[in-house]
Amino acid sequence: MPFRDLPMALKLWRYYLRTPARRSIVFLALLIMVLAMTVFNISYVSFNKPQKDSDLLQNDIIKLSEKYVRALAQESNGVVDGPYAGRFTAYDLKKTIAVLLENMLNRLDKMETLLNYLMPNQSLAYRNNLSFNLISQNSYLNAKDILAGKVESCTLSPSDKISHPFCTGKLEWMRRMWKTHPCYKLYGVDGTECSFLMYLSEVEMWCPSKSWRGNLTENHRRKISTVYANVTTNIEQLMSLLVDPNERQGYAFIRMRIQRMWQKWIEAIKSLLKKQNLNKRPKKRVLIHLGLLTKQTGWKFAEMQFKGGPLGELVQWSDLISSLYLLGHNITITSEMEQLTGILSKLPSVLSPCQARKDLPVDMIYTDLVGLRQFKKHVKGGYGKFSCLLRIVDSFGTEPAYNHRDFARRNKLLTTWGGQDLHSQQFFTMFPHTPDNSFMGFVVEQHLKDPVLPSIKKKNQAVVYGKNELMWKDKTNYLAVVNKYVDIHGTVYVDGKTNKSRYIPLYVKNHGLLKGEELHTLLRESKLFIGLGFPYEGPAPLEAIANGCVFLNPKFNPPHSSKNTPFFKGKPTSRNLTSQHPYAEHYIGRPYVYSVDINDLAAVESVLSEIGSLNKFEPYMPYEFTEEGMLQRLNAYLEGQNFCSFQKTAPKWPPSDAVAIYLGEAGKPCNDVCWQRNRICEPSYFEDINNLESLKKYKANCTTKKSITDIYYPAFNPKTFECILQTDERLFSCAGEKFPLMRLCPCRDYIKGQSALCKNCDR
Repeated sequence: MPFRDLPMALKLWRYYLRTPARRSIVFLALLIMVLAMTVFNISYVSFNKPQKDSDLLQNDIIKLSEKYVRALAQESNGVVDGPYAGRFTAYDLKKTIAVLLENMLNRLDKMETLLNYLMPNQSLAYRNNLSFNLISQNSYLNAKDILAGKVESCTLSPSDKISHPFCTGKLEWMRRMWKTHPCYKLYGVDGTECSFLMYLSEVEMWCPSKSWRGNLTENHRRKISTVYANVTTNIEQLMSLLVDPNERQGYAFIRMRIQRMWQKWIEAIKSLLKKQNLNKRPKKRVLIHLGLLTKQTGWKFAEMQFKGGPLGELVQWSDLISSLYLLGHNITITSEMEQLTGILSKLPSVLSPCQARKDLPVDMIYTDLVGLRQFKKHVKGGYGKFSCLLRIVDSFGTEPAYNHRDFARRNKLLTTWGGQDLHSQQFFTMFPHTPDNSFMGFVVEQHLKDPVLPSIKKKNQAVVYGKNELMWKDKTNYLAVVNKYVDIHGTVYVDGKTNKSRYIPLYVKNHGLLKGEELHTLLRESKLFIGLGFPYEGPAPLEAIANGCVFLNPKFNPPHSSKNTPFFKGKPTSRNLTSQHPYAEHYIGRPYVYSVDINDLAAVESVLSEIGSLNKFEPYMPYEFTEEGMLQRLNAYLEGQNFCSFQKTAPKWPPSDAVAIYLGEAGKPCNDVCWQRNRICEPSYFEDINNLESLKKYKANCTTKKSITDIYYPAFNPKTFECILQTDERLFSCAGEKFPLMRLCPCRDYIKGQSALCKNCDR
């Protein structure tokens, strides 16, 4: 140490040694250093000894060096001092030992030179071990710098802002709000810029890791062995998870469906294993909360499941539970508030707004919109730490314009179920009707055994899609035309012993509610499945098509939406349904699906005449609605989707080679732009093309540029020659059309029959 630095160093020593704890730290450090120096001095006079002695001395040096650094690290861990009070900084301690450490490193350099001279084929490993966060390799501060009062950089570089796009906004929030809860202070936040960045880096992970982090976190992570998921086929264990605590039989339908289909599920997972490598998949801890079954909703889903109540959602939950279990993940299932509250009360810092996710006991949470509301109510201030883990089973979908609370409020789009402020792809739909959301789907059940199928012959009869008698209201004229061509059968639940209804014509043979195998036998021997216009987008038409029925699909003119149909009021979507079952209309079509305006009786007769001329009524099953298709799709989501990664440097999913960019026609939404090119809009790539360079690359002849907050951008206005960028990435949307805007659209390829996945997504 230069002599002129001695007075300053002595002052620092006196300042630091004012407490017994610090004196103990320094005493320990000096003791280890003296031992190390002793070994160094011995080694200088020992080079003329045999090679074996040199090896022993080298090992002693390495061990003592490791002990020295480890002791200092352990003693300074958690010390709060210096110009900012973040944890792990120990800034006064840094200044005190900086000269000692630099002196030691200089001595080690000399030792390494001499040892390398004697042992040219070996090198000292300890230099790498000394790359500790006391003096970072990335932003090196030498002893003189630290003694002069210099500190690590606490600013964001341009590359930091690109790789962590949310960091700047979170930093601004922390500057204003860090005093709103004491938990921030407990994490070391003291109002300084460095403490903000350290908290946002180490706790909430919104910002990049800086020099204080070193390699400790990564080294710690490497020591944790990953638990992998193994395919599981033990149905008894699954049934033990589906026990209703209040004996309301809320799981009765789900249990029956799983048991009935289990053999097909086992065959499906075995088939998928032959096609796809399912090894080395991290095992997820999954919480499943079925909000629709809770007593608090008042919807009586549990009570009505065998009395004509809606079953589509229960079908979807049944198949989701089966898939997660078969794929080998650890699942917990709740359907009552008491169960959910019991679990949430055990979660760490549930009521704290400090959003640490490192030690959460779950990796993923599946629930519905009702369950999401219940979850928010009971988690309260700690909701943010769980929000990226959520997967919302949402039959009809939630579009970005309705999901973004502030935007929805400003534009009078805020609905009862909207304004959740999640990532749009955290909503999982029953059908692939909007790529802004993720397509969860379900399995089209096939009750009949293969040997039985050839013995069932088609009869000249039709089954009406409508198990609630109110669905038949005002359909008399339509059904009378159908009855000219075929006999009509119904499966309507009617209270009373007569099994008759004022809405069901007398010529209809009503079987009442049928069990699964009985219903499928009736469908197998029928030629037609007759839609009445409601319910929308249910599973029954696909079951009928899989049994060889032609589905007569009612078309809507004008399309049904929240603007003209009470059913859609309050639903967070502006979708326009062109028929009762848009998936059947667009993804399947003729000869399995005939879409017709049922109010145009002449058109109905024409379609029925065309169907009557068919020679064969073949069954058809889209792969994405088979057990194997759902297992493949869900596994791809589990492995590929990550809504907790806020870094743009994270691997993209779907991969970029599946995506092509197009400048659409004037006034068309990206959904249509991509579909016309036999592709599907891929919203995760909007952020990559939201720039002037991309617009010009794809032939936008703009002379000016501006930025707007709305769902239509990025886009080109050919009238004003403006290129318009999006200012809020939460509003990137495949939906939305505004003439004369030409939208810039990312469009991905897809597997035929598995539209949710690109051609390389399951690799």
